[in-house]
Amino acid sequence: MVDLVNLQHKSGHRYIQTEYRQSTDTSAPTLSGNHLNGSIPESLGKLRLLQVLDLSGNELTGAIPTFSEKLIELYLYDNFLKGSIPESCGRLAALTTLSLKHNELNGTIPVSIGQLSRLQSLDVSQNQLSGTIPVLFGQLSKLQSLDVSRNQLSGIIPVSIGQLSKLQSLDVSRNQLSGTIPVTIGQLSELSSLDISYNSLEGVVSESHFAKLSMLKYLDATYNSKLTFNVSSDWLPPFQLIRMDLSSCKIKNGFPQWLRNQRKLNILDLSNATISGPLPTWLRKMPIIPFINLSHNNLSGPLTNLPSGGTDNTNYYRKFGAYQNYNDIRVLSLQSNLFKDSIPRSLCKRKDLHVLNLSKNWLTGKIPKCFKNLQNLIFMQLNSNGLSGVIPSFIGNLSQLEWLSLNDNKFSGELHAKFWNLSWLTVLDLGDNALCGEIPESFGETNQSLQVLRLHNNNFTGEIPQSLCTHLELQILDVAHNNFIGTIPRCLRELHGMVHNHSFYSFDHGIEEGVIQVMKGISLEYTNTWSFVTNLDLSSNKLVGDIPAEITELYGLVGLNLSNNHLSGGIPVSIGNMASLNSLDLSGNELDGLIPPSIAALTFLSHLNLSNNNLSGQIPTGSQLQTLIDPSIYAGNKDLCGAPLPKNCSNHEVLTRTPRKKYEAVDEPNKVWFYVDIICGFATGFWGVIVVLMLKKQWRHKLFMFAEESMDKIHVAVRVRVNKMKRGRGAM
Repeated sequence: MVDLVNLQHKSGHRYIQTEYRQSTDTSAPTLSGNHLNGSIPESLGKLRLLQVLDLSGNELTGAIPTFSEKLIELYLYDNFLKGSIPESCGRLAALTTLSLKHNELNGTIPVSIGQLSRLQSLDVSQNQLSGTIPVLFGQLSKLQSLDVSRNQLSGIIPVSIGQLSKLQSLDVSRNQLSGTIPVTIGQLSELSSLDISYNSLEGVVSESHFAKLSMLKYLDATYNSKLTFNVSSDWLPPFQLIRMDLSSCKIKNGFPQWLRNQRKLNILDLSNATISGPLPTWLRKMPIIPFINLSHNNLSGPLTNLPSGGTDNTNYYRKFGAYQNYNDIRVLSLQSNLFKDSIPRSLCKRKDLHVLNLSKNWLTGKIPKCFKNLQNLIFMQLNSNGLSGVIPSFIGNLSQLEWLSLNDNKFSGELHAKFWNLSWLTVLDLGDNALCGEIPESFGETNQSLQVLRLHNNNFTGEIPQSLCTHLELQILDVAHNNFIGTIPRCLRELHGMVHNHSFYSFDHGIEEGVIQVMKGISLEYTNTWSFVTNLDLSSNKLVGDIPAEITELYGLVGLNLSNNHLSGGIPVSIGNMASLNSLDLSGNELDGLIPPSIAALTFLSHLNLSNNNLSGQIPTGSQLQTLIDPSIYAGNKDLCGAPLPKNCSNHEVLTRTPRKKYEAVDEPNKVWFYVDIICGFATGFWGVIVVLMLKKQWRHKLFMFAEESMDKIHVAVRVRVNKMKRGRGAM
């Protein structure tokens, strides 16, 4: 480790910098990207000839000291520096670059920085700075890059920003800025990147805001919900955008007509932008745009007008890679609109697609056969439409798929064997269709990454296969409302994803993911939070047997629903071990015995349903159970008593409330010996008599004579009785 204090003895050095930054002094020490800690020594300020100081990428703490006024470049980013930015920075008259990014600095931005007339680059992003953007920044006539993003700045964007004639990049995103966007920004003729996203800006953006922005290539105004873009339909902008993101803003006059001359677009995100009406016909002739997100609007009509005119803008996409963070992902997301008719075959031209999301529209028909060519698909959502027919077998050949949602359609029939062996699947949702058949035992042989399996509300049959237990990362298993039979597999205890929720699935594609789950008795859609949900739902099937005690080892479960089956026996006494349970439904079964007292230990439980079983005894009490006061929780169990039911418990009832199975288990040895005694007694008596008769001839004769005389007497008595009855009827 370099001793920073001793550097004062090397005051002849003009550069203390990184090995990759050009320097005229080859003897300059390299201090960037090490593990230097502690504070920055005040003695560095005595290095009067020092021009470049780069201490970035270390673990430095403490305050920023005072430096020599001859310093030209100062790089302190990626440390843990605290305190405020010192006013002394405003006296570094020769400074051209100041980078304090990604520290823990607070306070306001010193007004004195506005006096640094030679400053070309200022980056104070990713700190905890507050206050406003200084008006004096307008005097930084040589400033080319200004980044104050990811702080807690408030107030307005100063009008004086429009005086920064050399400015090429302006980033004020992820603050708390308000007010309108100054029209003077439209005078920044060299501006190529403008990011005002994630603020509270408002007002109307018109053509005047872009008057001279001929160099603009990156425009991001995401999540300014009160900001309205209103330009005339015949406006032709002076720029050629590479990326435009206006999601969660308001766009007037339908789909932006001015995009028709933006032929270099690589990323287009107009999601949740209140756009209505059909896609314009000119859009079909546009070059393919690698990333399109038009979700959550009111767009209507067919999908035939999507861009398909020749090659895409890949070269521009890579050239301006610094302006985006989508990692070369190719996306088409049109979810939550009003698109109708069938899926056009023209989509099959997008062989490069990684993400296809057409969910929550009014699409009908079948999945096009040409989808078999989309071999790069990682994420496919076609759910919540009116698609029908058999799910094509070629889906099983899309070997890169990680997320497949075909739920809430009208698909029917059995699934091809190949479908169950998609080796990279993390999420498989086929719920709410009319699919049938059995889950093969081979399911899981090639896939060890599945986290969500949802077959909810179909017509699947057979037993729940043991092979499901090989999907160790499974955290949501929903096979409710089917026709599964047999017992609950005890091997479910091996599903580590339900023991410790440690989902690492993340697919940064800029669009939302969603999984529907029944929790607390209602259907909920978890979008980007689904990875925090662990749920086991086997309800409304034909399962029999007891509830395996092994299930209570799934300590990470948030929801457990086994209702409406034919389960018997008692509730596992270890149910209280499931400390994360928020929702528990065991209703509509044939469970008997006591409710285990340990259920009171479920401190997060907010939904409980034990109704319509054969449970008996006193309802347990406990801190959390005291909040569950709805009597319907326990309805349909005639032998239950205690609050919140109106039936009180007598001492006799309390003493005899022992699970039937417990009694049967205790008395089982006594019953066995009882039947053994009966059989032995019968055998002894029977063979004892037979043996005596065989050995004693005289006894044998007397027994037979006695039997014969008895039969004669019975015969005579019967005949006499019959004759009397006949004479009685004749007299009448």
